[in-house]
Amino acid sequence: MKFSVFTASTPDWTPSQAASTLAEQGWDGIEWRIVDDRPADGAEVPSGRSFWAGNNSTWQFTGIEDNVGEIARITDAAGLEYSGIGGYQQASNRDGVDTMLRVTSELGARQVRVSMPMYRQEKERTGETYAQIFDRTRADLEWAVSRATELGVKALVELHHMTITPSASAALRLVDGLDPAHVGVIHDLGNLVIEGQEDHLAAFELLGPYLAHAHVKNARWVDTGDTRADGSTVWQNEWAPLRTGQASVSEYLDALRQVGYDGWVTIEDFSTDLPLEARTADNLAYLKSLVPVSA
Repeated sequence: MKFSVFTASTPDWTPSQAASTLAEQGWDGIEWRIVDDRPADGAEVPSGRSFWAGNNSTWQFTGIEDNVGEIARITDAAGLEYSGIGGYQQASNRDGVDTMLRVTSELGARQVRVSMPMYRQEKERTGETYAQIFDRTRADLEWAVSRATELGVKALVELHHMTITPSASAALRLVDGLDPAHVGVIHDLGNLVIEGQEDHLAAFELLGPYLAHAHVKNARWVDTGDTRADGSTVWQNEWAPLRTGQASVSEYLDALRQVGYDGWVTIEDFSTDLPLEARTADNLAYLKSLVPVSA
């Protein structure tokens, strides 16, 4: 297995700082976040920076084609590989997906995430049922796979809570029958703590050739102390360090090994118990302690 970091989780660093620091720590690769990031609300985030807003390691989607050379220069200078590209273009936005597929091809990054609809948001916006959203998205994905085939890259569907593909079973239903050389699934350990949990080994076996990538973070559910009108407890999910979340990273990596997975494991740790540089260094040391030298 090879280890990389998704730059959604490195908001304090510029792209150059992210690449050089991760390379110095011994990471094999990097997964660039590409989206039109917005400044963080200073009232909520006094520093003006968060993982998802004001993230210094993000490449803006607008004008991204003009920055391909700079992305390549920074990545190559650090001696890092691309584990893939962290795209945010919705499957329904064919122009946006096309741009991301072309950029991925130009960089030689091989694979890029295509975002799936958030079920309840989409239902509220369009009035469609899950089945209708699913069928429309399948048509969009078929188009994306045809373009990925032409460009020699792979479109990735992530297992993500609140989307139409929170589980391996749902994702397989969406991609089934499409060419696994050009479409695959990102299995995400931390997201599954929130929604979509299935036995990992069973999920990997189920996905078969569609298991294309693994994202690793951790999460936990905490008692908010509040109760509903019916007296039941209100629980809330939050991100956690790799060692202390509810999911077992060691059991996860072992299940990946059991199915012969030897691809990328990309860390996107959104916990804040440790400062960023200490967090990335500790995560790599932890991963390496769990993977046999022969792996």
